[in-house]
Amino acid sequence: MAEAKLSAASLPAHALPHPLANPGYGKRSAPDQLPRTAHDFAHLSPREASIAAYIDRLPDGADISVKTLAKTLPYGQCALRTALNNLQRAGHLRRGREHLADSGSQRWITRTWFTRTARDDNWWATFTRGDVPKEPPQPARPPPTRSRAHILLAALGRTAPVLTLSQADCAALAPLVTEWFARGATDAAVLHALTSGLPTPVHHPAALVRTRLTGKLPPEPVREPYRPPLRVLECAKCGAPGRPEALPGGICGACRGERAPSGHHTPLPASAVHTRAAAIRAAMDQRRHEGTPA
Repeated sequence: MAEAKLSAASLPAHALPHPLANPGYGKRSAPDQLPRTAHDFAHLSPREASIAAYIDRLPDGADISVKTLAKTLPYGQCALRTALNNLQRAGHLRRGREHLADSGSQRWITRTWFTRTARDDNWWATFTRGDVPKEPPQPARPPPTRSRAHILLAALGRTAPVLTLSQADCAALAPLVTEWFARGATDAAVLHALTSGLPTPVHHPAALVRTRLTGKLPPEPVREPYRPPLRVLECAKCGAPGRPEALPGGICGACRGERAPSGHHTPLPASAVHTRAAAIRAAMDQRRHEGTPA
């Protein structure tokens, strides 16, 4: 069977690398996936599990269109299309479009998001709104015995022997170095601030280091407010865009065989349309003026 010929981990070693999509397109990994295990796709059929495991190990940007997958995997386009739709129904995949708020472009980019951790419709709806759904807290890992700041201070004597510090000095000064790192400083920047232009002699290394860490502390970086990307999901069968709530399992109501609500809507008279359009233009002008600096 074809499933037996396909490794769930990857292609054979002699196979060519999987093609990449055009820049900005292709596979996109959904956030907050659980660590990879051998049972991530055990709930799927063997064929779908092998395809999902293969896609899971592809890098972001890989071309996972049906045509490209058919050239790489031992399945035809029809079988692959069915498998991808089933992966979408199982919560591993969603198709849609995305507009990056900070890109400076008005284009919407076609996206295919994949996650080895199956997600329900509520999770995908939250993701579509630009939020990262909260996961249950994982067991806390034991903290490292020595922090990055402590290691830098302990090695300070190698760069400037007159600034050799004791274990107690490193522990006491580490929070000050951590604050430098929080403000974007690199190890090299901290070392330069501590070791350049040293007085001769240095009577109290720890006191000098403390004075320089507090007196030369860089300002807090100016952070631009986060603007989440705009996302729209699409039906896996017909490609029609819609709200996540209208696409349970990634399928629209029409493709599920649901009837559109009946009813006749009376069109608005021309005068009402003109009045409404004038109100919208007035609101847009007012917002534009409010956003213009005096």
